[in-house]
Amino acid sequence: MSQTDDYLIPEIWTWDEESGGTFGSINRPLAGATFEKELPIGKHPLQLYSQGTPNGVKVTILLEELLAAGYGDAEYDAWLINIGKGEQFSTGFVEANPNSKIPALIDYSTKPPQRIFESGAILLYLATKFSSFLPNSSSEYTEMMSWLFWQMGSAPYLGGGFGHFFVYAPNKFKYPINRYSMEVKRQLSVLDNRLEENEFISGSTYSIADMAIWPWYGRLALGRQYGEKAGKFLNVSEYTNVIRWATQLDQREAVKRGEKVNRTSGDPSGQLRERHSKEDFDLYTQDKISQS
Repeated sequence: MSQTDDYLIPEIWTWDEESGGTFGSINRPLAGATFEKELPIGKHPLQLYSQGTPNGVKVTILLEELLAAGYGDAEYDAWLINIGKGEQFSTGFVEANPNSKIPALIDYSTKPPQRIFESGAILLYLATKFSSFLPNSSSEYTEMMSWLFWQMGSAPYLGGGFGHFFVYAPNKFKYPINRYSMEVKRQLSVLDNRLEENEFISGSTYSIADMAIWPWYGRLALGRQYGEKAGKFLNVSEYTNVIRWATQLDQREAVKRGEKVNRTSGDPSGQLRERHSKEDFDLYTQDKISQS
């Protein structure tokens, strides 16, 4: 199909796996498991099943921030769920998240064990459980909640929209790329305006709203989400307040560690595909495993 061809819309849509592009072999219009496999369980009460995509990084940043803040009970095992291989469709993962999307968390400190899915819900669950990274003032707390839900509602335009058509779609079409580029730039402008007079998203307090937004828009502003080509195409350098905020968070050690967990691409030294203790960052990043 060329850019000028019109799609002849059928009366009833049918699934065409061959037209699915990069993810055509694993995506399908049905819910539920496709194969039987139990999830592994490590030694810590918190068991995370994820991959180092922006939605997964949100949660590992929070867990690493909690540990850095001295919450020993936030120790966790992070198991890689390789979504490119369809591992999110195992019976064990579907039981943890019926929507078959990473991340999923199971808290074995409760009876019965509590499953939590959707990245925003996991952030709220952990922040509430440890009473941390939540603003104390009612006003900032409400701002935090508004921005957290803003991110959950806006990211599909960046990931499923711009990212899909700019990077993953088998063919490049002007209309969807322009449509989603416009929306992403509008969202960056919204953030830039907010951060012009506020150090953090909710105001003066570093919170889970920052942790939710940074892996998507902060990394994009730093040229690390969809690569430098995407950043140049969107002219992210004009969003100076977003860049200031993104750089500030990028310098936090917990953010650096969280970004590495369950990661399967990029610099091998930045890939810790499984995480079971803090020592793993020194011992089991992909570059060290390759050398052994």
